[in-house]
Amino acid sequence: MNITKLIYKPKGEKAIFLGNFAVIRGALEAGVQFVSTYPGTPASEIGDAFSLLQKSGKTGFYFEYSTNEKVALEAGIGASFSNMKTLVAMKNFGLNVASDALLPFVYTGSKGPTVIVVADDPSCHSSGQEEENTRAFAALAHIPIIEPSDSQECKDFTKFAFELSEKFEIPVILRLTTRVAHQSSIIELGKIEKPNRKIGFKKDYRKFVTMPPRVLEMHQELLNKLKEIKNVSEISKINQIKNPSSSAGVGIITSGISYLHTQEALQFFNLKVPVLKLGFFNPLPENKISKFIKPLKKVLIVEELEPYLEKEIKILAKEVNPKLKVFGKDLLPEVKELRPEQVMEAIAIMVDKKYRAPKIKLPVVIKRFPSLCAGCPYWSIFNGVKQAVKESGLKNEDVVFGGGIGCYMLASFAPHNIQDYLLCMGSSMGIAHGIKKANKNQKLISFVGDSSFFHAGIPALINIVHNESNPLIILMDNQITAMTGQQPYPGIPDTGRKEKGQKVKLEEIVKACGVKHIKIVEPAEDYKEFVKTVKDFLKKDTVSVIIARRPCIRIK
Repeated sequence: MNITKLIYKPKGEKAIFLGNFAVIRGALEAGVQFVSTYPGTPASEIGDAFSLLQKSGKTGFYFEYSTNEKVALEAGIGASFSNMKTLVAMKNFGLNVASDALLPFVYTGSKGPTVIVVADDPSCHSSGQEEENTRAFAALAHIPIIEPSDSQECKDFTKFAFELSEKFEIPVILRLTTRVAHQSSIIELGKIEKPNRKIGFKKDYRKFVTMPPRVLEMHQELLNKLKEIKNVSEISKINQIKNPSSSAGVGIITSGISYLHTQEALQFFNLKVPVLKLGFFNPLPENKISKFIKPLKKVLIVEELEPYLEKEIKILAKEVNPKLKVFGKDLLPEVKELRPEQVMEAIAIMVDKKYRAPKIKLPVVIKRFPSLCAGCPYWSIFNGVKQAVKESGLKNEDVVFGGGIGCYMLASFAPHNIQDYLLCMGSSMGIAHGIKKANKNQKLISFVGDSSFFHAGIPALINIVHNESNPLIILMDNQITAMTGQQPYPGIPDTGRKEKGQKVKLEEIVKACGVKHIKIVEPAEDYKEFVKTVKDFLKKDTVSVIIARRPCIRIK
């Protein structure tokens, strides 16, 4: 499939779009000018497709892979301050990284309209560390959040988010989940706009500088904005009531992918129950919700993960309908993605119908762990480390192995079994420092990928040097951001690919951080030397770094 031809199909046509591609089309129809991202599934396709569009000669926008999500957002903020229509894309963990810049950005507000696409991953399909719910940022950041359900809404809501941001000069989060980002459905295409905006940064101390006492005024101005946006939420078409004429005495309130599960469940029972589908999560259209629940006896809140909607609706019910029975997480799970049969079961209980979820006989399959690609350079690294530990007279249980995010996460599975902790990108070194401070004689080997090192590992290495601990760090330089789809990284490639722009050498950064013991080895070609270096460096009293350099097999 030619992604460029698909995304640039003319106005008036219909096409099958992945949710992430529909976001891109919506951004183009809105006239986006600046796009930045750090690759993270389930949002990766947004950056990958924009990169392909740029390489194909589409020049209506600027695109970059940034070194991490905070930098991507900061770059986007700079573009927004310069009056550019801006889109920044990331996965849920990326929003954590970017939050340091996000919260004051909401105070300053956007000059050029800015949409922040955040993709959550219920059930942790590609997010092993935790099952995060971005909706929590609504209260923390006082930021508008809208949630599409399907590909058509991904396109339409993206355009709406730009319009909302333009009108109120505030960044808007477009929250996706894995099922929304990765589903495919038919969408109707609109006109791709060519922006005609005066670009450039104009000094405005009162708008762009968050310092007291002005920042307190900004806070009040932000709250005032949200009150106005709440009025928009009350009348917005992205909040819809389905089957409004039903007199069943029961209703359902839902949003995002949960709406599609609800529709499937109602069709199964052939029920016409009024459904309030919320496109706005923050600010909630409280008046609309109140009018919806006032005549009801029972209402079911269908949402994935934490019961944020349920809590707000219970508060509203106390005021407008104290006798209303609110069903939610008493019938639906708070962990993992929802399934249609779970919603069916909840609806059956609410309307007193008999229902038993079908028992599905799954085929017997041989259980296997996720595995590194055949020919992956990490095989030699993990095998070499285990051999070096053994030849040093140690057992695996005598050494703490630090892990991080990337292909090397797979070291936690058989046959490697050498990953004793894992939290987030770059954390393998930061945590290693704390463990070594607890016991300097504890043997510790910390693995970190090249992309993770650029993303968040450099400050941790500086801290290790400055505060004098002595972990052995294996810096795994496969010269690509491999796990999320082989996106480029800031280092110097040795893969035959032509990369534009200046590149940096990992070893120069490591040396600049103050590391004295550093060696570059290609484990697959010089396996014995790699094993010997691991044994030698395990004895060092100060931090040591082995750069294990060999390109990813997928690009070599």
